[in-house]
Amino acid sequence: MWWFKQRATSGRLARLAVVLAAASLTAGCFEPLYGTHASSVATETVRDKLAQIDVPVIPAPKGQPAARLAVALRNSLQYGLNGAAGANAPTYTLRVGVATTQLSVVVDITSGRPDAQVDSVIANYSLIEIATGKAVLSDSTFAHVDYDIPGAAQRFAKQRAQRDAEDRATEVVSETIRNRLASYFVAGT
Repeated sequence: MWWFKQRATSGRLARLAVVLAAASLTAGCFEPLYGTHASSVATETVRDKLAQIDVPVIPAPKGQPAARLAVALRNSLQYGLNGAAGANAPTYTLRVGVATTQLSVVVDITSGRPDAQVDSVIANYSLIEIATGKAVLSDSTFAHVDYDIPGAAQRFAKQRAQRDAEDRATEVVSETIRNRLASYFVAGT
């Protein structure tokens, strides 16, 4: 009986050794998406390519909620792509269109005012290569955020809750666009 336990233990150790050997072979293959290569200076990293994207002013109708979101989205994109420093010798232009929608989810039956709402920020974007003027990537993204309205008499609290929710949605849309651009530069599609 003791030889059976010893044989099972040695089999487990052998399997563990095989797994560790296979893991050590692939350990050097990991490369962070936004990292830099310390060994090679000549190749451009994803971070370098994102820094070459110019984000022009996002068009939106003045005086509408989309105008504030367009400014916030552009600022967030510039910060996410190149640290808000502006594009270094831009080779790409990112054209973005933004829209918003609102949906009342819960309505108070006595006052007829909404108690909870869902706001959506929708962005359509195209990455245009400046040298050729050709759109190399076109896509759209959205973010839905909900918020509660604290009471019928608290108008300013409602506006602040709505603004915070829209800012959260704008950040999500900006991160989604940045991640999609990074995957384009890595995969080429």
